Amino acid sequence: MKMKAHDIDVNALAAMRADGIVHTVLDIREQVEVETCSIADSRWIPMQSIPQHIEVLSRGSPLIVLCHHGVRSAMVTEFLRNNGFENAWNLAGGIEAWSRLIEPDMPRY
Repeated sequence: MKMKAHDIDVNALAAMRADGIVHTVLDIREQVEVETCSIADSRWIPMQSIPQHIEVLSRGSPLIVLCHHGVRSAMVTEFLRNNGFENAWNLAGGIEAWSRLIEPDMPRY
């Protein structure tokens, strides 16, 4: 998988979580996707609702945006960075990569 600017890989996120580094995982998938699987303690705001909820997001700590494969979350990450969220990062490979590499028992779709 080719990493792009503002990407974070699943191993880096797993290390951040293990080290207790304050961050927010922002899940932007649709409700049916979130009901199938999700990363523990993530915050769910569907992609289409992000502009209306931008002020509830923290600008101070890393904000890791995820979707299924990382395409939608890359767009949201760019939107957030353009709106002053310098700590917004796209989870490369999305929940699919997380389920394959970090939580292999997680349901996949």
